[in-house]
Amino acid sequence: MSDSGRKSGRKAQPLVADRRYGPKPAGKPKAKTKAKPKPKKAAARKPAARKTTARGSKTKRGGNPIVRFFRAIFGWVFGLIWAFTWRIALMAGLVVGLAVSYVYSTLPEFTALLDGRANGSVVMTDRRGEVFAWRGDQFGGVVTADTVSPHLKNAVVATEDKRFYRHFGLSPRGIASAVRINLREGRGPLSGHGGSTITQQTAKLLCLGVVYDETQWESEAAYEADCRQGSLWRKGKEAIYALAMEAKYSKDEILSIYLNRAYMGGGAYGSEAAAQRYFGKPAAALSPAEGAMIAGLLTAPSSLAPTSNLQRSQNRAGVIIGLMQDQGYLSSKAADNARANPATLSPAAQARAGGYFADWVMSSGPEFFTRNSTSDVIIRTTLDQRIQQAAEDAMNHIFSEKVRKGSKAQAAIVVMSADGAVRAMVGGRKTKVTGAFNRAVQAKRQTGSAFKPFVYATALELGWSANDLVVDEPITINIPGSSPWSPQNYDRKFHGTVTLTEALRTSLNIPAVKIAQEAGLENVRKVATDFGIGSDLAKGPSLALGASDTSLLEVTGAYAGILNGGSSVRPYGLVELKMQGDSDPLMTSTGGIGERVISEDAARELTWMMHVVASEGTGRRANIPGWEVAGKTGTSQRAKDAWFIGFTADYVAGVWMGYDDNTPLTGVTGSGLPAEIWHETMRRVHQGMTPRPLPMLRGGRPARNAAPDPFIDDTRTGIDDLLRGIFGGN
Repeated sequence: MSDSGRKSGRKAQPLVADRRYGPKPAGKPKAKTKAKPKPKKAAARKPAARKTTARGSKTKRGGNPIVRFFRAIFGWVFGLIWAFTWRIALMAGLVVGLAVSYVYSTLPEFTALLDGRANGSVVMTDRRGEVFAWRGDQFGGVVTADTVSPHLKNAVVATEDKRFYRHFGLSPRGIASAVRINLREGRGPLSGHGGSTITQQTAKLLCLGVVYDETQWESEAAYEADCRQGSLWRKGKEAIYALAMEAKYSKDEILSIYLNRAYMGGGAYGSEAAAQRYFGKPAAALSPAEGAMIAGLLTAPSSLAPTSNLQRSQNRAGVIIGLMQDQGYLSSKAADNARANPATLSPAAQARAGGYFADWVMSSGPEFFTRNSTSDVIIRTTLDQRIQQAAEDAMNHIFSEKVRKGSKAQAAIVVMSADGAVRAMVGGRKTKVTGAFNRAVQAKRQTGSAFKPFVYATALELGWSANDLVVDEPITINIPGSSPWSPQNYDRKFHGTVTLTEALRTSLNIPAVKIAQEAGLENVRKVATDFGIGSDLAKGPSLALGASDTSLLEVTGAYAGILNGGSSVRPYGLVELKMQGDSDPLMTSTGGIGERVISEDAARELTWMMHVVASEGTGRRANIPGWEVAGKTGTSQRAKDAWFIGFTADYVAGVWMGYDDNTPLTGVTGSGLPAEIWHETMRRVHQGMTPRPLPMLRGGRPARNAAPDPFIDDTRTGIDDLLRGIFGGN
């Protein structure tokens, strides 16, 4: 060092350590004291930093190999799933978007979707123009979410989809809730509650755009069943369709489609039809209680229809009123008022009058307009609701008061005017029905002695008189191809010489057979047919005793021909038919008075004879105080059928009673319960009316024969103890 120092010319530095601390600065001794610990802290931190670094270095180099293995596996799997998920999600989104775009392009304007019925409706009005029945798929007309009552709109949203105006067509929350409920109740996730929004329900009502084609489906029911299926694939298509609808239509347009197409029971499609059907008012005028009742029908339209069970429908409406209150659509006061005054049916809906009559008009009217039409038809009919109610009340009264409990006997009633205009029809004991077996029209039964007036009508037309004589005595008639036949009276007695009026009054069989033979069976058959009995009439002498099968409507119509003076009638119920919205009818009356069958004198004399039956003979129970009545009883072979057909100057009525399975009646003949049903019916029908005399030739014409009848039968052999073909005589 000394050499180098000398060489440099500098003085050698002393070998001493560098000064650890700098010179003491002037002033601020306290700051110097505070700064003093800094190096110590830094020095103290260095080992910690080195320790951390060492640990970190150790982790990178080593660690738990099992943990590192599973972490690596997890990371790889997660990365793989993520890679697939976002790609699949992207592809699914593209597919859904394309599907929604395609469905969107196929959707028509929303106005074309409002009426989705395959068939039209038939609305029937009575003779005074009041609606009493509906048939077919009733559609009251187009409504929108803006034109219906706000109470109905709010009730539907509150009940079916309270988030309707906030979701995009699907409700994940609703779907999850429905799946949870289904699983909790032990069903499959898609069985039961569907969690469907109103948009999805509308998509289902539209059958996802598939239009009914009768060539592609076995029936409309099969088509509708396919539309309602709940498979996972179907749910997916429904969701796509719902999204497309949300993109195409506004919320109110979707709700309008729903309000027009939803089935609401009683044959009513849409809220307007339901409002008219149940309350007799437009959907725009519904109260909160009425709106809630209609909204309640959407879940189970058939079982909850107020015409099926009003109490159940009112209970359901009460629940919906609570939902409307909870969601702010009704104040507490308004909700309480709606609960205190539940919706009730209109008088027409409550009466449910003329079900059998309406069915008959539908079946007898032109098929194109009544059963196959896709348009809406209005039919004005001959029905008189007052008379219809009278017939129904009479039926119920007799069966509740005079028929033993548990009896399965049935009855039918027809009331008409003298021109064949049917004013009332009851086809069975259950009066408030639709589509039931109509015994007034569909049942073909033997008339028994109720056929005898046509035998005497033929004789009177041929010149006989009501006062002519006939001998009631044993006879036997040889029938070609059959054994000899010996008719017998109901009382199994013979009454000697009697007038035609007496024979009819007591309903003697033997005189009727003898008169028919004398007048000619073909003539009798022709007179009965011309009067309107279109059934296949018997060809043998048993024709005179009502051996032929016919309907109550036909026989009653034939009696109307006697009342109107001898002209045939065709019973009818349709007065005019027109398309809804049109002022001019497409067709008018399909029946009425036809050609003359017998002379007016013969008809008036026959009316006198039938008046004697009702006033003094077998039909006495049918009499109405203050009124002149004409009629005839009838009891068929072995009392399987009992009849009373009769008339006043204003109306003709017919009553049949029997069993559907042809079981013989016990203790019942035409002069019994049928006459009483007739009496109860016509007593009610004529209440408040002024009595009018019957158009009859009182006392009849003078007798043509003063001696016993000239009827001779050389084959007469007495009474055969083994009688065949015995027919009731009263």
